[in-house]
This record gives sequence, structure tokens and C-alpha cells, in this order.
Amino acid sequence: MSRICELTGKGRQVGNNVSHANNKTKRTFLPNLQNVTLISDALGTGVRLRVSTHGLRSVEHNGGLDNWLVKTGDDKLSLRCRRLKRDIAKKLAAAPAA
Repeated sequence: MSRICELTGKGRQVGNNVSHANNKTKRTFLPNLQNVTLISDALGTGVRLRVSTHGLRSVEHNGGLDNWLVKTGDDKLSLRCRRLKRDIAKKLAAAPAA
């Protein structure tokens, strides 16, 4: 399983450990990923995603999963989230007509 946030696309970064003697060795910085269940208001169901804590705060700031997906471009989202975004858009388009 890759260590990439499904909502923000945040992944690992590379850098150096620098010792007191200024020796440099490669290392990786991993995002803080959490398995969470986010509730979709439009679909009325919970969705299990692997999200970074930064992405989770962004979702809460935007007023929920549905608002976050509508505002976010498809280039950052995973395939599962793009499908979820499409389903939510269909549900929201059909709701005013009913």
C-alpha cells in the first residue's frame, strides 16, 4: 500500500540526516496517514479513506467531505476519490429535480 494521501496527494519526501560532524545520509519523511471513515452527506454513507492529518483538517475546514471534493481538482485525488466525487455530483444534480 503506497503512503500517499487519497485526498491531497501528499506523499513521501526525501532529505538528509545531518550529523554534528555534518555527515549527510539519505532519509525519507513520511506523511502522517490515518485510516478514517468520512461521512458523505449527499450519499448518506460513510467512506473509508487513508488520509493525512493535514487533509483531514482541510476537509473539516471546508465543511465536510462533499464540499472538499467539489472544490478540489481531480489531479490531486486518487481514483477512488474521483469516483466518489462523480457519484456525489450525480446525486447533487438529481436532488433539486426531485
